[in-house]
Amino acid sequence: MDYRDFNDYELISYANESNEEANNILIKKYEPLIHSIANRMLKSCPYIGLEESDLVQEGMIGLNHAINYFNEQKDIIFYTYAKTCIERRMISTIIAAKRLKHRILNESISLNADNDDTSFDKLLKDEYSNPERIVMDSEETEKIIESIKETLTDFELQVFELMLSFFKYGEIAEILDKDKKQIDNAMQRIKVKVREKLSEIKANQ
Repeated sequence: MDYRDFNDYELISYANESNEEANNILIKKYEPLIHSIANRMLKSCPYIGLEESDLVQEGMIGLNHAINYFNEQKDIIFYTYAKTCIERRMISTIIAAKRLKHRILNESISLNADNDDTSFDKLLKDEYSNPERIVMDSEETEKIIESIKETLTDFELQVFELMLSFFKYGEIAEILDKDKKQIDNAMQRIKVKVREKLSEIKANQ
């Protein structure tokens, strides 16, 4: 049987039945996409200690996740689902490398736009001029960040995590393959949700 004659959905079905040939055909088919995404992302953040091979390896893990968990009953094609899984895996790796480099919990956490002096640490720190002031330590900061993440859409979450890792708007736009306006709009929505969450926490104190 020549599995190269089958479409993605048929190959996924065979791969999920532990058919190694079908699985290998899917990997070979999507390998160029993985390399393309890895190359694009590395151009946006070349100085964080990662090689293309690192991202390609993570992209392969993302692809395998897509093969194993794709549900064709949902209104999405496999290519889109696979691309999303690949990108998310690579972005998580980039974020981890960036956080390791900058020691995020020991530095201010910025949500600054290029020309915007509103910052996340200003919202979180205990400032008497800030009506939403909250006394906190690093552990409490992490808890608040996690609670904020629960209010975000998938796209907002990716933007938020990249900003927490000190990526600039332009870099985030390139990593996520979006224009800067889309990133800016997402950040404005995130800031609203941050303030709402802080107000909620303050009211419950």
